[in-house]
Parts: sequence; C-alpha cells; structure tokens
Amino acid sequence: MMNKTHFRLVALTSLFLTSFLQLTACTTSRYQHSQDFIPNPILDPSSLKDAVVKAEPLSSMGNPKRYTVLGKEYQVMRHAAGFKQEGFASWYGMKFHGHATSNGEIYDVYQMTAAHKTLPLPSYVKVTRKDNQESVIVRVNDRGPFHEGRIIDLSYSAAVKLGIHKSGTAAVSMEVISAPAKGPEKWIQVTALSNEQSAKALQQKLQTMQQWPVVITSNEKRSLHKVRIGPVPEGQATDTVITILHDNQLPNPLVLAAHQL
Repeated sequence: MMNKTHFRLVALTSLFLTSFLQLTACTTSRYQHSQDFIPNPILDPSSLKDAVVKAEPLSSMGNPKRYTVLGKEYQVMRHAAGFKQEGFASWYGMKFHGHATSNGEIYDVYQMTAAHKTLPLPSYVKVTRKDNQESVIVRVNDRGPFHEGRIIDLSYSAAVKLGIHKSGTAAVSMEVISAPAKGPEKWIQVTALSNEQSAKALQQKLQTMQQWPVVITSNEKRSLHKVRIGPVPEGQATDTVITILHDNQLPNPLVLAAHQL
C-alpha cells in the first residue's frame, strides 16, 4: 500500500503539470501527512450503500484529451458506456482525505468514489471481486492508480464494502454503468473568497445543499478562491440551483459558460 501511495503522489503531480488544470492534483506540500494511513474503522460494513447513479455532465476539470505519467501517455476516453476491464483494485486512505481529486472535488474516504486512469469524469462503475462475486458501485472522480496491473483505486468505504481494506488489493472485473454526457452546460460561481479555509467550508456546505459538483479554482497572484458549482446542465437544472442558493441567503451567483471560466 505504501508503494501505491508513492506512485500515486508522483503521478498526480505529473498529471497537474501536463494538463494545466488547477486543482487536478496535489503536490507534497498540500498534504498534512507524509504516509497514507487507515481511517477510523467502519464498525458496520453492512450499512454501506452503493453510490447512487445519476446522469451527470462531463466535469470541467480532470478530463484532458491526454496526459503523461512516469513516461507513459494516457488518453482519456470520450465514450465509455459499457466499457469493461479486468485487473486488480486497490484503495487509498487518509493522506488524501480532504484534498482535491482530479475533477476538483474533495476526496472523502467515507464516500463511494474511485480513481481510474482513462474513464471520463465522473463515471459510475460496478466493481466485482472475481473470487467471491461481491460487488460495489462507485463514482469515479479521480485519476490513478499508476501502478502496474491495478485498474482502479477505491475509497476506503468502497474497499470495506468489497472486503479488501485489509488485504489492500483484489482481482476484480469492472463495468461502466453510467458515463457523463456532454451537452449544453453552465457553471455557477457562488462567490470568490480570499480565505482558502472559508472557501473549503462553503464548498462542503454547498455540496450538501444540491446534487452537482462543487469546485474551488484559485488565483494565487490575486489570492482569490472561486467557489463554483458545475458543470450543471443548462435550463431547469441551472434554475433549480440558483433558487436553492437564493433560499440559503446566497443571492448573487454568477452564471458562466465554458469560455468565461
């Protein structure tokens, strides 16, 4: 598991440099811990639920056409419906908890998420252990694992549900059950804050209020952290988010198209 952590750190840093996407990955200075470690245990694994599959647009971050890690080039799939793959699943833990995933969301070890090298973000996949046919449905919102033979990196909760949190890896098959759709979409900028911790606190609050991804884009020169919801399908979905913001005393959102980001 420690080797996986080392490869993951190097790989995500390289992905950040290659794709020129803010918050795509974290360098060493962004982590509070030098080594990965196990979260507080989940006492009742039977209470764990699969990720709820829903239609989502393609994330604005984390989906470059191609990127290079450790000298190997990866091409992100544009059409992934029905994609299947076999190999080994691993998982990643508390070192990355609270930090940005490749599409700008915040990694939470207790959510049903995962990382994959080439699937469009976000995708929903069913991962099945080959030895006992136990399965879990996860939402892929990150890149990795960049380790030979491993095809998917699970969150801690997904690893517990699949029963591989102690062994670290397991042979699996995986199948995409929902891929993101590219279509007319908007980004809703809620605010821009000078304090990064305040921006992160608002990000977490917004994520509980509505269903779409919430990301932070930072401008280091101006010390601004823009809190944005999106991408959101244009039309009724956008109107619904704006109404939710108004109802929660956030009355002045800025609606942006892709070229305005």
